[in-house]
Amino acid sequence: MVKRIAHIGVATRSIASAAEIYEALGMTIGQVEEVEDQQVRVALVKVGESAIELLEATDPTSSIARFIKKRGEGIHHIALEVDDLEQHLELLSSRGVELVDAVPGKGVDGAAVAFIHPRGTGGVLIELCERSKESDA
Repeated sequence: MVKRIAHIGVATRSIASAAEIYEALGMTIGQVEEVEDQQVRVALVKVGESAIELLEATDPTSSIARFIKKRGEGIHHIALEVDDLEQHLELLSSRGVELVDAVPGKGVDGAAVAFIHPRGTGGVLIELCERSKESDA
């Protein structure tokens, strides 16, 4: 079951520069975390039960760097929090949905993450994420 919109990912050249608008709106920028598997630095801006995830590439060949080069800065993906990520991936795969990730990877704060290819979602990159048990505490 999809529990909520976890976050909206925004690709940016600089978290510090992007953060200025959110801080001007009175929002707090969370700690910057590096996710080596994804080759990004990430900062979360909490918005109620959801967040805006600022993504800055740490490698010029990363998916975020390529996205910015091709499309410019902006909304990169929508993340949906699920209860059982592996079960969702199996279900989607059995229905012929094209996945970017057949096996979950590591995301921010220890979450397990996997992406659904935008070819099957009307052009929207969708991330499915399952929070780690430690972050639920």
